[in-house]
Amino acid sequence: QVQVVESGGGLVEPGGSLRLSCTVSVRVFGILNMGWYRQAPGKQRELVATVAITGTRNYADSVKGRFTISRDDRKKTVYLQMTSLKPEDTAVYYCNASSAMSPDDYWGQGTQVTVSS
Repeated sequence: QVQVVESGGGLVEPGGSLRLSCTVSVRVFGILNMGWYRQAPGKQRELVATVAITGTRNYADSVKGRFTISRDDRKKTVYLQMTSLKPEDTAVYYCNASSAMSPDDYWGQGTQVTVSS
């Protein structure tokens, strides 16, 4: 059974930084397109950033220039480096793994990020 486990969330002051990690227990990580999504209270889940198996990256306009997504296929892990954090970045952040070879799609349970002074 595939497991997606996020870590690295927490409380940070505005302007601060955090790095989220997501590790996937899967035999072949290299066929997974990976993404980070977030859901704030009372709002729908939204895309934050994705990194494809080709390495192509995509970002929401609201995080461009502040967040960086990366992947380490040997460690079966994807990262989200977040800088210049704002209170509006407060949300539960979810990791998504989507197979490029099948309809398989997996979600983690989420990690809370709170930006507050």
